[in-house]
Amino acid sequence: AAIVNSDIITLSEIEARAAPELARLRDDAKPGKWLEVRNQLLKKVTDTLIGEKLMEAQVRELNIEVADSEIEMGIDDVKKQNSLTQEQFEQLLGREGYTMPTYRSFMRKHFARMKLINLKVRSKVKISDEDLKAEYAKTSYDLAHDVEVHARHILIQVATNASAESIEAARHKALSLAVEARKPGVDFAELAKKKSEGPSAAEGGDLGFFRRGVMVPEFERIAFSLADGSVADPIRTQFGWHVIKVEERRSLPPPPFDEVKEQLREKMLRSQLERYTDQYVQELRATALVEVKI
Repeated sequence: AAIVNSDIITLSEIEARAAPELARLRDDAKPGKWLEVRNQLLKKVTDTLIGEKLMEAQVRELNIEVADSEIEMGIDDVKKQNSLTQEQFEQLLGREGYTMPTYRSFMRKHFARMKLINLKVRSKVKISDEDLKAEYAKTSYDLAHDVEVHARHILIQVATNASAESIEAARHKALSLAVEARKPGVDFAELAKKKSEGPSAAEGGDLGFFRRGVMVPEFERIAFSLADGSVADPIRTQFGWHVIKVEERRSLPPPPFDEVKEQLREKMLRSQLERYTDQYVQELRATALVEVKI
């Protein structure tokens, strides 16, 4: 699919990286637009992989190494942040098309690129207190008019590589649960305890209150559009089919500057780092032999 100096990128490599996102986009694509959506995503993934190949060449040139202990610490952090057991973590990897060895390989390359970015780009990123106050002034209005919702869900899991028949069977199962959940007198929490395949099943599918930007986009779009007490038709994410019920919503006052200062700093640091990293990759690409064949 592409040549980057002496490295190649195969079409199967691009399709494998794009597969989870393609599965999510397929359900939302407008009629007649699927091919266009697919091609746009494949182009985006191709550019991402080209950038990774260019940075990996720099990693080799600079002899940047990642210790096994760093990879294990990274995996432990992922499990801790998502409250996953080892078994749940491996199930999630399977749905994303990974095994533990292939995920460790992915993490090694990822950490090596992060070390390269820290070496080449990080020094350019600077956030002053004045920058933070200006960003707070811009965002405080939106924060003052924000809401958070309290939702529950029932999850029917779907593997990333599931067949069309399996996906449809899971959808029908979720749809029947949505119908059942809407019946008068049905306790959604008890139904979730019995039928949900997600980690929150024991808590009756309770996700607590959350703001925008916390959940995956497909889930968030439905959760914030539902009226209090409503149950939505199943929506698919990378985890499977969700039946969502919104218990209630409440308005949020803008948080004080000191409370969100470090969050704003982190957001601005990420934004600047991404911008300077893109510039760095473009500089590498300008001096490389890159040929895209798709």
